[in-house]
Amino acid sequence: MTDITYSIVIPAYNEGERLGATLEKVLAYVRLQGWNAEVIVVNDGSRDNTVDLVRAFAAKDPVLRLVENPGNRGKGYAVRNGILNSRGEIVVFSDADLSSPIEEMPKLLSALAAGADIAIGSRWLQADLQTQRQSLHRQLFGRIFNGLNRMILGLKYKDTQCGFKAFTRRAAQKILPLQRIERWGFDPEILFLARKFGFRVAEIPVRWGHVGGTRINPVIDGARMFQEMVRIRCYDLGGKYDGGDVVAVPAVKTLPGNPAPRV
Repeated sequence: MTDITYSIVIPAYNEGERLGATLEKVLAYVRLQGWNAEVIVVNDGSRDNTVDLVRAFAAKDPVLRLVENPGNRGKGYAVRNGILNSRGEIVVFSDADLSSPIEEMPKLLSALAAGADIAIGSRWLQADLQTQRQSLHRQLFGRIFNGLNRMILGLKYKDTQCGFKAFTRRAAQKILPLQRIERWGFDPEILFLARKFGFRVAEIPVRWGHVGGTRINPVIDGARMFQEMVRIRCYDLGGKYDGGDVVAVPAVKTLPGNPAPRV
């Protein structure tokens, strides 16, 4: 089996309306670059036509593979499931709306080539790269969340929540099996674990534009994210991240005819 250089993981929950355009762009870009790559869509229990759409694309392009979660588990679970069932030496995850265009991916790859173990896209490191900003209340929510990350978890990044991150295989295989947060607060957990285990994280300014249709409720999900930050601290103090209490890799379903994932 030919080794794969790049894996691009896209978590998807009821993304039937916009996933088609996303897959067209991502698959075309992979072909244009001539990469030895795979594109993995992780279905997080969608109730719309997401699965049928991915199957239709995969029937025409063997680069694409579908991974199914056991029901709706959350974005953090979907990202983890996709990454741990990927085969690339470098793994990138991108939001399904491509709020950061796939053309920004070489910036993350360059950071890894320069010695970083993880490269995270940032909306606020160079704010003039934003093509469409969020509403003021969402920007305020982000600022508060970032401040809490700094106070509770000691994370000094400008932006932990941008859905555009890249990992070396070594870093992914060390960190992701220990990840426990399954929903929106998984990004700080990943970065907390990266710091705990001494991985080098590079924060990279990327083009980014707000896309409507987000499912985050600033009040409800904000309270949940705060609770998850506290849980991360408690997990660490309780030794859950010391390597002995590893979360099992989920069983997956893949499209018939695609190679089985190598973990």
